[in-house]
Amino acid sequence: MNINWKQEAERLKGDYLASTMEFLKIPSVLDETTIGENSPFGRPIADALEHILDFCKELGFTVHNEQGYAGHADYGTGEEFIGVLCHVDVVPAGNDWTSPPFQPEVRNGRLYARGSNDDKGPTMAAVYALKIIKELGLPLKKRVRLIFGTDEENGEWLGIQKYFEKHPVPTMGFSPDAYFPIVSTEKGILSCHFIQTYKAINENTKEWKLESFVAGDRVNMVPDQVEAVLTGKGDVAATEAAFASFLKEHHIPGRAKVELGKVSLSLEGISHHAMEPYKGLNAGLAMARFLETMELDERGQQFISLLSNHFVDGFFGDQLGISVEDEISGRLTVNPGTFYYSAESHAQVGLSIRYPVTTNFDSVMNRLEEVAGLYDYMISPDFVNKPPHHIDKDHELIKVLQKVYEEQTGEPAELLAISGGTYGRAMKSGVAFGPFFPGEVDTAHQKDEYIDLENMNRAMAIYAQSIYELAK
Repeated sequence: MNINWKQEAERLKGDYLASTMEFLKIPSVLDETTIGENSPFGRPIADALEHILDFCKELGFTVHNEQGYAGHADYGTGEEFIGVLCHVDVVPAGNDWTSPPFQPEVRNGRLYARGSNDDKGPTMAAVYALKIIKELGLPLKKRVRLIFGTDEENGEWLGIQKYFEKHPVPTMGFSPDAYFPIVSTEKGILSCHFIQTYKAINENTKEWKLESFVAGDRVNMVPDQVEAVLTGKGDVAATEAAFASFLKEHHIPGRAKVELGKVSLSLEGISHHAMEPYKGLNAGLAMARFLETMELDERGQQFISLLSNHFVDGFFGDQLGISVEDEISGRLTVNPGTFYYSAESHAQVGLSIRYPVTTNFDSVMNRLEEVAGLYDYMISPDFVNKPPHHIDKDHELIKVLQKVYEEQTGEPAELLAISGGTYGRAMKSGVAFGPFFPGEVDTAHQKDEYIDLENMNRAMAIYAQSIYELAK
């Protein structure tokens, strides 16, 4: 059967855009204030899951909602099934968008909104790919299951874990949440916190006391906002002038505000995905770079010294003593994504560490404990580790996806390794597959996130043929 997959995708282009824009209006960020029955991660995420399942039901697929933890849409019959794993949650929007992040807008062939890129736009492309197969009436020997997760961005993946406690893992499949050609290797991901419980220390403040230091929403994002508050006997005018000079020298927006005996310092960084922390501007680390030049109280100095000595300019783990790399997956990276310090409470630094396939995980943890102890900190015991994931180049899944990609693009389907973590690793035989083509800009976790609509249409065609080839 000769099928023009690109033509079929083009036919649905307008419908795809309309459906995706409606989906993107739902601000599906983790919301602990609205957690309840069938909404374990808050009402907005539950709304997004219900929305995509309702849409799939309208298309004629069989749907199931696993108590808000995840859901699926099935097409076809058979004992074996092919999985396409997506997620409906998004990271916080951040600041300084050109257009409101949850009011999707098309400009110059691009669809802008939080989640357009990661992962609602690709999710809808996968739904429409299955719609193409259904409308063509193509015979399948295996069932196709679209699985929609709900807390992929939160680090712990509790939703998909709960789901797979009740439902079988697909025989093989892919996640439309990374890059083309094929991501066969994903680094390990460690999410952990350096933490210090409150205890009184002889302040002996020479100039300033660090009252608070706050930055970041998630460990898997480079924080773009920070505020530090100082009190004490320091020279206010000199501090304001020094901060202004620092901001000018480093070309960073920010300001100093003085009121009620306090000096509040704030600055703006540039958000980016934690898998490439060196491509953003970490607001927390920029503030630490400035504060390390000041005379602070003993406990405040501990906090700033920890940041300055081991994280500033330490994106590859050199300052922590955990730098490692291999030929399969490249270099280890470190993203300090959340910072919290209170003179009256605890202090902590949240990290996302992406480590190569051959890394000795225990050695990394031991070294982190050593560094933490130098500053009277500890590694919080509730760390989350996702081991590395690798699929052999000769696996049936790889061969099928390579064939489809090369047929549709005329380009070689090389295998990639990434620092990001996708639901591809939730399956023993799973990969990440698109939607972004070589050379295309990936704006995940950044302000003004977008997808290129023409390229997403190309991805839809590739997904449709791939699903068919895997399930026929």
